[in-house]
Amino acid sequence: MKFLSKNQTKIFKNSDTCTAIEYPLDDKDINGAVIELNGRYPEKGRVVNLKCKELAYIINGSGKAVIEGKKIKFSEGDLILIEPGEKFFWEGNAIMFISCAPAWYSEQYKEAE
Repeated sequence: MKFLSKNQTKIFKNSDTCTAIEYPLDDKDINGAVIELNGRYPEKGRVVNLKCKELAYIINGSGKAVIEGKKIKFSEGDLILIEPGEKFFWEGNAIMFISCAPAWYSEQYKEAE
């Protein structure tokens, strides 16, 4: 069992439109972060996880995800699963909890265009 309190989080500003509040579980199989999205991320192009599944639960707000060219409108309470290798971007104003399995690491995350 692992427990992390809010004061153990690490804040990363991914861009002007995206902030990640990471909970450092130190577990290679799974991790999680709260994402604050205010605009488009990435700001241009798309990104791809080569190894990780990305599961996003929309806590509040709304927007769209474009995954492999398919536009998905999302709002509070929705759940989106992005498979490894799928190119995507987010756009909207939302707070999401995102979990990755295996745990997200920067070497497997790439700009797609």
